[in-house]
Amino acid sequence: MDFLPDLVSMLQTALAFVIALSIIVTVHEYGHYIVGRLCGIKAEAFSIGFGPKLISRVDKHGTVWKISLFPLGGYVKFLGDANATSAGVDEETMARLNAEERRHSMHGAPLWGGGDRGRGAVFNFILSILVFAGAMAWEGKPAVPPQVADLVALPGGSGDLRPGDRLLAIEGVALPDYDRLREVPTPEKPFLSYRVLRDGTDMVVDGPQLAPPRAAQVLPQSAADAAGIRAGDVITAIDGQPIWRFDDLVAKVGAGKGAALTLDLWRPAEEGNGGSTLSVTLTPKIVDMPRPDGSFVSDFKIGLIAGAGFSPVTEGIGPVEALMGGAKQTWGAITASVSAIEHIVLGKISSCNLRGAIGIAEGSGAAAKAGAADFIWFIAMLSTAVGFLNLFPIPVLDGGHLMFHLWEGVTGKPPSDRVMSLMVSVGLALVLSLMAFGLWNDLVC
Repeated sequence: MDFLPDLVSMLQTALAFVIALSIIVTVHEYGHYIVGRLCGIKAEAFSIGFGPKLISRVDKHGTVWKISLFPLGGYVKFLGDANATSAGVDEETMARLNAEERRHSMHGAPLWGGGDRGRGAVFNFILSILVFAGAMAWEGKPAVPPQVADLVALPGGSGDLRPGDRLLAIEGVALPDYDRLREVPTPEKPFLSYRVLRDGTDMVVDGPQLAPPRAAQVLPQSAADAAGIRAGDVITAIDGQPIWRFDDLVAKVGAGKGAALTLDLWRPAEEGNGGSTLSVTLTPKIVDMPRPDGSFVSDFKIGLIAGAGFSPVTEGIGPVEALMGGAKQTWGAITASVSAIEHIVLGKISSCNLRGAIGIAEGSGAAAKAGAADFIWFIAMLSTAVGFLNLFPIPVLDGGHLMFHLWEGVTGKPPSDRVMSLMVSVGLALVLSLMAFGLWNDLVC
């Protein structure tokens, strides 16, 4: 029965992957469907998954909505489509349609009224923007003037700092707002000197490091994840040497050049006071990290994200600001993807950065285990990636359909059936090759 925990974990990972993929596919295909309908194109089928149907219903427009057996994609089949890719023409069906009926088919409609296939990718970006904006609106932004809302659990406590304290200065640096935090020196010691206003009294107290060596987040498929480190764990020592700052952890991991490290951890109790201590040994992995200028730097990492020693009092943000933040986050993910692909093609970073279905599934499972917020954020990031990938000018993808539309707009007629068939075959081969390459990386990297 020792295999049961692994089996349960695999099933949880598979379920998380199916849920994430189904949400993204539904949004993507709905983009095709709704734009087609608005353009007067009849949708014959809307399917989540492929293969035999499990459940279905027919709506008042005659569209068959169904969930199929293999939940690894989906499609919308419009009137006149030969197959789910919508690249081929069903000549037999088109031949028996009159002029009015042909107008309501994808292949008989004029170019301007054909339902732009690229809207699927656009809807993926819209999903990402809305999710990111919703997360930002939920979390809010740090209020000014700075004030402590809560303190994180640390093995030595948080000194005398208390929730509700108004922050006036840290280590002698005045804090009219949070921008000045970057100027605060953080010497190697357990506590920093905080000047606070508490109940109308100006006082100096000890408080936590701004960024203690605490795992605010553990990245999926990282060395820390494999070693069993959890979010909330605090690293108290590396190879027997005590540390008090997250920067110390980063420096020691980098200086080790990939050598195995023994980390002493303090894990807070799930309920009540106290905690437990444990040690883990892990081997850092070389990771290609993006820089703000679009370049990459390769360094050894263990996969931990830093967090602050306290959480600030926050204030709400308006819908416009949230949407702008969501759009900025989505655009950042797109530009990072473009830069990564460029660096992979040029051989500047490892091709292992391109992962396949197994890697995505593992990421889905890890995000789901981390909590609903992380899972929803993962879905938004994956939706951005799917939207971006679909804009590639490859037949069978949205970008390929846009390419065909552009050809028709320039020449006044669509590509011939022979050319279309050849390009779809080439496009399908490219997509399958890309999927196989990603799967290979999942297995060997």
